[in-house]
Amino acid sequence: MMLEIVDVTKVYRGGKRAVDGMTMRLGTGILGLLGPNGAGKSSLMRIAATVTRPTSGNLVFNGEDMLARPDTLRRVLGYLPQDFGVYPNLTAREFLSYLAAAKGVSARSARERIDELLALVNLTEAAKRPLGKYSGGMLRRVGIAQALLADPQVIIVDEPTAGLDPEERVRFRNLLSDLAADRVVMLSTHIVSDIESVASDIAVVAAGRLHRRGSPEELLREVDGHVWEVMVDSAHVTSFQARHLVSRMVRTAAGVRLRVLSPERPYGEAVMVTPDLEDAYLAIINGWGRQTVTGDRTVV
Repeated sequence: MMLEIVDVTKVYRGGKRAVDGMTMRLGTGILGLLGPNGAGKSSLMRIAATVTRPTSGNLVFNGEDMLARPDTLRRVLGYLPQDFGVYPNLTAREFLSYLAAAKGVSARSARERIDELLALVNLTEAAKRPLGKYSGGMLRRVGIAQALLADPQVIIVDEPTAGLDPEERVRFRNLLSDLAADRVVMLSTHIVSDIESVASDIAVVAAGRLHRRGSPEELLREVDGHVWEVMVDSAHVTSFQARHLVSRMVRTAAGVRLRVLSPERPYGEAVMVTPDLEDAYLAIINGWGRQTVTGDRTVV
């Protein structure tokens, strides 16, 4: 299977360019789409899910033009948008049954599948409760269940773990990893830990553009030797941040421990540390490196 986003641009009314000439090719496995809020991730995913038409460019699935024949993709697609709406008076079981019918799933198959999914997202005991009484995290789990109703071959999920507690986030990440063995999965988030736990292929986007694409190891190599830790007095933190790119800080009894991105030692007592994916992500969206991005990978 191959899903191709080809030179796609989306310009909204008023001239806002949400997606700017993006090209990506997705095969079996998980592509983690990582970027800050407002980066264009949701617009790109709506285009990939055939919900929104691009201003220019194309969407191709297994060699077929999906702008001309979107039903080919829709029949095998599971999609969870960032803003997922429900009917508050319906129970989870009623809501999923309604959506299963809309997807063409037979009543008998739907009952079995809904029981399986409710158990999978840990909602069996709440299945008869009206959705209007669900918490935000519970509604997100209903959204995950509906995306998997028809056993899709292409799964597109936008900020799927928003509102989930740590245990549920781990449960969903494990589920997604299992599903990706023989499916095309696109996962969008601004939470770095969600991406590094499941994705061996990461695309970093900002301001509507693809900035990097590669494995976690490839992205980490960009900042290897450029991540430092330094302890400073709390009174000097603001001035230090004005001069250096700080990825995080921890307040201790001895002062504030800063994690700093810098090509050179930023301070006499700074200690070089091993980079993590959050360091690499911050470096990329702040314009580090001279890599060329293609639809398949980043070329150094």
